[in-house]
Amino acid sequence: MIPQKATREQSKAHNRDLVLKTIFDTATISRAEIARLTQLTRTTVSNIVSSLLNEGLVEEVGLGESLGGKAPVLLSLIADSRYLIGINLEQDKFVGAIINLRGEIKEEIEIPTEEKDGQEAINLIYQILDQLLSIQFSPIIGIGVGAPGLINSKEGIVVAAVNLNWENLALANLLNTRYNIPVSILNDSQAAAIGEYVYGEEHKPQENLIVVNVQHGIGAGILIKGKLFQGDGGGAGEIGHIVVQKDGLLCRCGKRGCLETLASTRAIVERAKTLASQSKSSVLSKQSKEITLDAIKNAFLADDDLAKEIVFEAGHYLGASIANLIGILNIQKIVLTGEMPCFGDAWFQSVQSSMLQSSFNKLAQDTTIELGKMTLQGCVLGASASMLMDGYALLFNQNKV
Repeated sequence: MIPQKATREQSKAHNRDLVLKTIFDTATISRAEIARLTQLTRTTVSNIVSSLLNEGLVEEVGLGESLGGKAPVLLSLIADSRYLIGINLEQDKFVGAIINLRGEIKEEIEIPTEEKDGQEAINLIYQILDQLLSIQFSPIIGIGVGAPGLINSKEGIVVAAVNLNWENLALANLLNTRYNIPVSILNDSQAAAIGEYVYGEEHKPQENLIVVNVQHGIGAGILIKGKLFQGDGGGAGEIGHIVVQKDGLLCRCGKRGCLETLASTRAIVERAKTLASQSKSSVLSKQSKEITLDAIKNAFLADDDLAKEIVFEAGHYLGASIANLIGILNIQKIVLTGEMPCFGDAWFQSVQSSMLQSSFNKLAQDTTIELGKMTLQGCVLGASASMLMDGYALLFNQNKV
């Protein structure tokens, strides 16, 4: 197909987004500096800034340092000029938050799922949104949802979420019909990756990044040159359901020996329950079937041998699986996030050691692995931020709530 020349309206929108992103990326900036960074003419920048001022998206905040002439007027994004809602559909609770344009959480609601699924789980989302939308934050311009399972983001469909008993659920359409607000649905690990990339520290523009999210399930979000890579079917990064142990434990997906059955928080809790009765010297043996993630964490930090065995084994399998990502994608920056980082540096070292042992040396030596900065808020923030990653048209939507 022969590339088509951009229309005048497309060029205007591109230049507007370019200026707005430059303002987003700085605390304060002058018109002249925007022109220098974007390579747009000063007249073009001045006209765009005027429209952004009229839209109430930016404001003049004082004078900058003079370089010999007139001191430049500084501009800044008005963080509370627009709001987004981010939702994280976790295993044991659903979390929703109102978030401003700087990623500041203004209001947050958590509702325990109590193992509800199907329509009951949908009703919990309605409950969260009804409560958030009743609070006086306006305008709310979009709703982003990070959901478990395989997601068709283009159509806003949850193709399969086993723990929620959803199959081919048109969740975006349901929410848009009920609230008349634009809705984005994406995989929770992909949302966590966006949250880490946008709001984490020291991630460069146009950077390649893999964020491995280890919670009740395991998934990876892949960013290539700053853009989320979802694959042809939206399932890129579904490493939790790759078989890593032949004839292993039965996974909820129906296969045996998936990574999720060995390295997730659910896996280590189940393994601790199984082994605790056989290890009388462990503090976990006294808790038997009542073992929780917190109990394992406390035992691990107290140098309990059984807890260490279970946690380090999980780290080993995760590291070996990350080595496969390195071999396939050769992305040199990997971030670990979710609940498992609560086990600290010792768990992290077990993952890193296994990754290095299982990787091709020439690739592994140039790869860095680190703990994420966004912890468990990354998915909520990323779900909301995903709505602005491909452009800022949503900020100018006239049907704002």
